[in-house]
Amino acid sequence: MPDPSSRAPLPFEGKQKKKKTPKTPPAAKVEAKPTATKAKAKAVKGKRKPQSGAIPEVVSQRMIRRMAIFSGIPTASAMLSFVVFYWIVSHDWLEIPTYVVFGVSLLLFGLGVLGLSYGIFSTSWDEERDGSWLGWQEIKINVDRAITAWKAAREEARRAKES
Repeated sequence: MPDPSSRAPLPFEGKQKKKKTPKTPPAAKVEAKPTATKAKAKAVKGKRKPQSGAIPEVVSQRMIRRMAIFSGIPTASAMLSFVVFYWIVSHDWLEIPTYVVFGVSLLLFGLGVLGLSYGIFSTSWDEERDGSWLGWQEIKINVDRAITAWKAAREEARRAKES
């Protein structure tokens, strides 16, 4: 296999900046041995604090439940609407135009997609607090947090670009 620095990048790889790393002699490289604190952290896996930026397991499970409800019901209804419209038309109860079928199913699938976002933002991101059933209070707090984080990331990217 050719040395990565001597080959041309593939079209989908994009241009990468080469990082200059200081070369250390092989003897200087030392493997880090697990310390007692690392061993304790592995032993108490469920009680570890999550890394910065990681979603805690409790909050993740809450998000999944809300997404399943707020996205699953409209999506299942969209799929069921095809069966219902077929049943109605095949029994000659009504003559339903195809654009009605398309519109109803598109609306329900769209609600399913919006339900994914709503499920995430309406969840309480605090590990100790479950939050309300519909999540109106949580959605306001979480949208403000997300907007603040996006602005900070944009500002950081702008600063990195300038320097």
